[in-house]
Amino acid sequence: MQEEFKSDVEAADALKNKFQELTTEIGKVIVGQDETVKLLLTAIFCQGHCLLVGVPGLAKTLLVQTIASALNLDFNRIQFTPDLMPSDIVGSETLDKDRNFKFVKGPVFANIILADEINRTPPKTQSALLESMQEYSVTVAGERHNLEKPFFVLATQNPIEQEGTYPLPEAQLDRFMFMVSLDYPTFEQEMAIVKNTTADKKTVVNKVLSAAQILEFQKLVRKVPVADNVVEYAVRLVHKTRPNIANASEESKKYLEWGAGPRASQNLILAAKCNALIKGKYSPDIEDVKDVAFSVLRHRIVRNFKAEAEGVSIEHIIQSML
Repeated sequence: MQEEFKSDVEAADALKNKFQELTTEIGKVIVGQDETVKLLLTAIFCQGHCLLVGVPGLAKTLLVQTIASALNLDFNRIQFTPDLMPSDIVGSETLDKDRNFKFVKGPVFANIILADEINRTPPKTQSALLESMQEYSVTVAGERHNLEKPFFVLATQNPIEQEGTYPLPEAQLDRFMFMVSLDYPTFEQEMAIVKNTTADKKTVVNKVLSAAQILEFQKLVRKVPVADNVVEYAVRLVHKTRPNIANASEESKKYLEWGAGPRASQNLILAAKCNALIKGKYSPDIEDVKDVAFSVLRHRIVRNFKAEAEGVSIEHIIQSML
């Protein structure tokens, strides 16, 4: 990319154009999930992971598969079930024909991992992804194995209220840059979905980006300058979610058990940088932070009993802080 583009400004313009190309290709298959697609691509350009939450049948899996098709990357799908073991994800050591131990790589060794229905498996198995999501490596039998970059975990989850699910541990949730809630399509969107999926035609999704280009765009996002007042706004917003400190908002003191950690502040700024680039700006402002605030914060703050009893939603609490 350094050879292709004469300046960071030119590279930033290219990122915006590639983002538009990607949304066009994905839109051939996925109808009406524009905000979800934008957030997933933002997470990828920010070297983050994403958790998609919604009831079955909202095309969560199809969306991830379509994004993988538009990016020229290795893709593996892991179907999380109650009997899945950590070794089924990261791999294990086996004896070869010469009676020597040999490491057999698990499905986590790919660029894009679809962790399908991640909350269908117990926390012991969910935690097998922790090291790979944070350190881009796995350790088996005391030996560390590095994962090839770019590496993303795009997980899908059914609502906790549904039978046969396990809540994700807080440490695991915090590793996800975004939690994206999928809603039902509108009447018009569902009409289009039914027409597209019940006809005898196969949609071809063209590849738009390579692994090397994605890595360079990730570096570009890190280089985007941010004004101090924007950083201050993001950090102050995260501090407002912590009910036991002086900077806490009245809503958080009243309705939250605990708030978001420093990783939330980091992700707000990174996501705001990418959000600015895909809009054609070269530096984020406070509006860019607000654009990504719900997806960054909703899985990092925990309501107390009073909030649940009064039916006060996480979204309402975050909105009051904005």
